[in-house]
Amino acid sequence: MATTSSAPMRKVSLRNLAAHKVRLALTVLSVVLGTAFVAGSFVFTDTLQRTFDSITETTAQGVDVRVSSAEEDSSGLPLTDLDILTRVEGVQAVAPAVSGQIVLIGSDGAAVQTGAPSIGQSYLPPGQAIGEPENYVEGSPPTQVGQIAVNTGAAEQAQLAVGDTTKVLVPARGMIDVTVSGIYDPGSHTGGFIGASFVDSQARELFTDGKHVEYIDVAGNGVSQAELRDRIAQALPGVKAQTGDEVRAEAKAVVTEDLEFVNYFLLAFGAIALLVGTFIIYNTFSMIVAQRLRELALLRAIGAGRRQVGRSVVLEALVIGVIGSVIGLFAGTGLAYGLQALLNSFDVGLPEGPLQLEPRTVVVTLVLGVLVTTISAYAPARRASKVPPVAAMREEFASSRDSLHVRTSAGVALAVLGVAGLLIGAQGTGGAAATIVGAGALALILAVLFAAPALSRPVVGALGTVFAKPFGPVGRLARTNAVRNPRRTAATAFALTLGLMLVSVIGMFGSSAKASVNKLVDVGVTADYVLTGPAQIGVPSGVAAAVRNLADVQSSVASRVPVRVTIDGEKEQGASFDGSLEGVLDYRLVEGSADLTGNHMTVSQTTADEKGWTVGTTVPMTSADGRVVTPEVIGIFEDNQIVGPWMVSDEVYREAMPAATLPDLFVLIDARPGTDLAQLRGELESATKRFVVVQVQDLEEFKGAQAEQIDTVMGVLYGLLALAVVIAILGIVNTLALSVVERRREIGMLRAVGMQRTQMRRTIYLESMLIAVFGAGVGVILGIAFGWGFVSTLKEEGLDQVAVPWGQVVAMLLGSGVVGVFAALWPAIRAARTRPLEAIADL
Repeated sequence: MATTSSAPMRKVSLRNLAAHKVRLALTVLSVVLGTAFVAGSFVFTDTLQRTFDSITETTAQGVDVRVSSAEEDSSGLPLTDLDILTRVEGVQAVAPAVSGQIVLIGSDGAAVQTGAPSIGQSYLPPGQAIGEPENYVEGSPPTQVGQIAVNTGAAEQAQLAVGDTTKVLVPARGMIDVTVSGIYDPGSHTGGFIGASFVDSQARELFTDGKHVEYIDVAGNGVSQAELRDRIAQALPGVKAQTGDEVRAEAKAVVTEDLEFVNYFLLAFGAIALLVGTFIIYNTFSMIVAQRLRELALLRAIGAGRRQVGRSVVLEALVIGVIGSVIGLFAGTGLAYGLQALLNSFDVGLPEGPLQLEPRTVVVTLVLGVLVTTISAYAPARRASKVPPVAAMREEFASSRDSLHVRTSAGVALAVLGVAGLLIGAQGTGGAAATIVGAGALALILAVLFAAPALSRPVVGALGTVFAKPFGPVGRLARTNAVRNPRRTAATAFALTLGLMLVSVIGMFGSSAKASVNKLVDVGVTADYVLTGPAQIGVPSGVAAAVRNLADVQSSVASRVPVRVTIDGEKEQGASFDGSLEGVLDYRLVEGSADLTGNHMTVSQTTADEKGWTVGTTVPMTSADGRVVTPEVIGIFEDNQIVGPWMVSDEVYREAMPAATLPDLFVLIDARPGTDLAQLRGELESATKRFVVVQVQDLEEFKGAQAEQIDTVMGVLYGLLALAVVIAILGIVNTLALSVVERRREIGMLRAVGMQRTQMRRTIYLESMLIAVFGAGVGVILGIAFGWGFVSTLKEEGLDQVAVPWGQVVAMLLGSGVVGVFAALWPAIRAARTRPLEAIADL
């Protein structure tokens, strides 16, 4: 009769854990890595959130109402609104403000680029400003044109002091000579933020068209903020009127939304790591149950009930989950600190603040770690509870195995559905097609999960025949060991399969993106050089004109920022260039004229067909400021990814776009026939040197710069996925170590009949290598298939080339073999140290 007390079984579980400390440590480590990533994600984003909150709390302090344009891309509020606001009942004072992007030049003549915003703004003296004045730690505010005051962070980054002269690059206006009049403390840590205050008149000249301001702050008298806001909204219908509290809440909401994306992004990789960890934990407990078959049967024979046996295994998992989650929580805090330090070392400009460990982080980390561990151990625990007492009489470790037929059949069926989903989805584009590809990918992953044991026998067998054959009997033994338990081999390899599958998918996206960019440039751009600037500001105004008159330049054409207008009630954007595209772009006209001057535009063939536009059609466009421009279609061109759906003349561009958005995206240079291009490069570099941030690139360098940006993103993703691969490697170590324990008598027999220690180690190395290469091979194949499917759905987004990173594929397969050998080092040494007589006598 089963005993009703659970205390003895608890002791059995705890003693079993204590007796296998290495196994405990490896299993706990799988939990620690996954939970640490989750905890670190929360701590990092919570810290940033709290730091940014402290910054937004100082926004619009002392302001009762802030009035701004309802249209994001507009020139701002017209100056005439100032008079209207002053006449609104309850308004005591109004303070217009303007700001815009700048590049501050440091004392060494180089641009100060921190990754954080770099903003120039208007300064109003205390008698005109609303709210608390800035705290100046050195010098004084600007009082005349040509003076600026900078924040303490900017002064430190640029190594500037009061009285120093330097330059400020305003993208829409060019280079400005300035003198530092003062340095102010913004009141909170703003990271790499660069702030420069100009006198109001100069700020309006630099950042507006002279007729608008960015926003107007209002101070009330004897009226609530909400009531004053409503009165202003009634006096100026169509504007955006907010109370000071609403301005701060909106700024906080924007930061929160951006940080939520970062948090979800990081948590997704934490979830991947935990998912990989579940297979490791499941495999570990499956092997533990198999090894303890006689022990569990003996417990049943002396009175332990099925539930008690099952609960004892679950208790072990629970203990591992608690220990791993607690350690993971502390490790995650350290990870967040390390990530913050790493980003600061790269000077990305993030604000700093004390680490924030919220109660939610503690609860989620602990619950998630414990749940993942106990759920992963459920199936092995259930299997343990079904061990009959008579099993104690059987040969050690003997256990019946269910047939693989059912799960293999399910895997084949899912594989058929998955392949069909991939093929069907890849034929379309857009979100719906990507969803179909995603469903097919999920089906294939499940198919591999179900069918991997059956698949491992022939594949690992074939790999063993190829790789193990040179090692003779040792190689054949390693091959036999790798295929003898297909479930274990498949479960061990599947963790690595998931990690390398995701690495391969990302590799496909990166390789395809670079191939698409290369094709676009090779086919579409015929210029000899491209002038570029920082992604945040583009090429400063005046660069195209500075190189246009060089003797060896045939033409210099600037690509404007996208023209954003409303056409037939829909917001659209097109292109504009400040000159003819002949010689710089492969621009082919189908009908009409390409002479874009005056009130004219050209459209792509697809756009003309979709909208019914023909040569002679006038297209009413409404700018963000409400101005209506009606250019006439004078030509239709072949579809061109660089140009886009339509293109307007430079005159229409200047009419439709605000003056503050007039910098260029890039400048295309066409050399005169017979020009020495190396000499022309020198001329271009000399002519653009005063703009500091401009780079002169030939087409190969231009493609390389785009590829470098893609590689940077890929590098971040690879780094985040590395955690899942590390966990998978730990799984191989754990499985091999447990396998050595399971085969202790067998290893002892082999040693007794003459196998040397070096041969035993080599056997374990080869077995591990076969499992790792099998897992990596399946993962790479899946990754390439999924990458092909997803990339194919993005043809309309410009990703029209599918490229397989073959170098990366070969490196991963070779690397998996090396990883397999390294993962087997400790288990192999342990196996080689097995004493033959003790192992044979161990019953």
